[in-house]
Amino acid sequence: ILSRNLAAVIDSTLVICLPGKPKGAVECLGFVEPAIPHCIKVLQEVPTSC
Repeated sequence: ILSRNLAAVIDSTLVICLPGKPKGAVECLGFVEPAIPHCIKVLQEVPTSC
């Protein structure tokens, strides 16, 4: 599946680009949501298990 979705860090801020249609945005966010707490810990330089 081709996608233009993007996640990046800009000035210590997690930026997640999602599709423009609400249904697509909700669906894609459902896939990345479980990883967001880990990403925030990494950005805050909190030790993680990986």
